[in-house]
Amino acid sequence: QVPFVESGGGLVQPGGSLRLSCAASGSILRLYAMGWYRQAPGKQRELVAVITSGGTTNYADSVKGRFTIFRDNAKNTVFLQMNSLKPEDTAVYYCNSRNAYGLTMGSWGQGTQVTVSS
Repeated sequence: QVPFVESGGGLVQPGGSLRLSCAASGSILRLYAMGWYRQAPGKQRELVAVITSGGTTNYADSVKGRFTIFRDNAKNTVFLQMNSLKPEDTAVYYCNSRNAYGLTMGSWGQGTQVTVSS
């Protein structure tokens, strides 16, 4: 399986915004849900946001109201718009496809580093 490719991370001050991108094949976006995950140093990888093939979205409580997951089918890309960033959002962010049982299906990419610091 070809790993997903994440991009868009960087260093941002608290309260700032970033938009992450995840390139995926069109067939995957049509058939499966896509999730954004993050892993902070010393912590387990956690699910941040999910978008189903039908467009339904769901978010971790810690990011509700601040993050938005959406996709552009024409570009075969899934995005994560992150606003009002906090230092605790600092992590490596990954994307992956998910089956109906919530299990990840693709290969993990290298992720993109998001650092929120003044």
